Amino acid sequence: MQILIKNAEIITMNEKNEIFNGDLLIKADRIVEISKNIEGIYPDKIIDATGKTVIPGLIQSHIHLCQTLFRGQGDDLELLDWLSKKIWPLEAVHDEESIYYSAMLGIGELIQSGTTAIIDMETVRHTEYAFRAIAESGIRALAGKVMMDQGEGVPLSLLEETNESIQESVDLLEKWNNYDNGRIKYAFSPRFVISCSEDLLSEVRDLSNHYQVMVHTHASENLKEIEIVENERGMRNIVYLDHIGLANQRLILAHCVWLDDEEKRIIREKGVKVSHCPGSNLKLASGIAETPDLLDKGIFLSLGADGAPCNNNLDMFNEMRLTALIQKPAHGPTAMDAQKVFRMATIGGATAMGLENEIGSLEVGKKADVVILDLNDFHTYPSMDVDPISRIVYSATRGDVETTIIDGKFVMENRIMNTINKSIVLKESNKSIKRLLDRLPKG
Repeated sequence: MQILIKNAEIITMNEKNEIFNGDLLIKADRIVEISKNIEGIYPDKIIDATGKTVIPGLIQSHIHLCQTLFRGQGDDLELLDWLSKKIWPLEAVHDEESIYYSAMLGIGELIQSGTTAIIDMETVRHTEYAFRAIAESGIRALAGKVMMDQGEGVPLSLLEETNESIQESVDLLEKWNNYDNGRIKYAFSPRFVISCSEDLLSEVRDLSNHYQVMVHTHASENLKEIEIVENERGMRNIVYLDHIGLANQRLILAHCVWLDDEEKRIIREKGVKVSHCPGSNLKLASGIAETPDLLDKGIFLSLGADGAPCNNNLDMFNEMRLTALIQKPAHGPTAMDAQKVFRMATIGGATAMGLENEIGSLEVGKKADVVILDLNDFHTYPSMDVDPISRIVYSATRGDVETTIIDGKFVMENRIMNTINKSIVLKESNKSIKRLLDRLPKG
């Protein structure tokens, strides 16, 4: 299928940061031409985007689709209490159907808000059903089942035998990695050091190297977490991960709020990717990551909303705005400008996924992950002599997303979902969370 988008303001995010009014042509799953005027072709579909803005699909590098059903269930707690009192008990009572609808609910929200690709960490059980939701919805994902073979306060149904955790992860990888021409990829997903034995983490290191796939985990999100790791392993998080050989270009670390200079050096020198999650870090009172310093040191940064119960929305526009604003009081008004932030939300996310040559910018030959914004509204005007990227980062909202294209397919067009039945997902989500709450231990 050929799709021609005409007369749009095109924000490419290419190396030259080109922005111009023109046309974009999609053939099958690729962008095949971008220019000021494409003529002499007869596409299957023409979209007149006059007065609208075309951007690369937004990329969220840390999401928990399995937690979307728990939105509103874990408010006003710090990380370790949030996990032990609310999230782990709820994850422990998940079933196949609830995992599926939790994923669908999250993906629907992500697509509606212009996110076309995610790095997703599931829970211990039933991950197959999250992959089914990802496959049916059309979203691009790097995903994996969580791995947990130790930890205090963890429900028994979430604690795995080390070999069982590894085998199930490998089975999922061999089934889903590179599914649908590479739209879905697998990442080994040990939860965090507290939840994982050294035997498990060492095996993950070796399997990541063998299969050449990413490893996605949490690190240095919370001061108490760091204290526990130091007491158990004798060193700080990042130093420990480097000590056992996990710190390399295939490692994605969510949060990294509390890093010392040695840890920053390791991350930079080893090419580790960091996912910044400002909404989650603020809501859980974890702290504010030193993103200006990390960028100045040449560390790869991207953005994620984390899970719905520690943020309450999965909106990348919210994360972009927070990323820019929270640094300004301490570091000055230019510390995190709109251009830096938008790069984190696009090509930064692509780099985290290891897909910077495939997605993250609008360029000929790249995958057709494209979002059309309609910024013709009160909150985005006046539009004259305003930097287009500033307009997106500081003014736009998810309600401005009109159309979302992933892999050359319309997953949402004119705000109508094409791959997800909204009414069914909303109905089944309520039924699912009621079932899970009823299963929780009483008292």
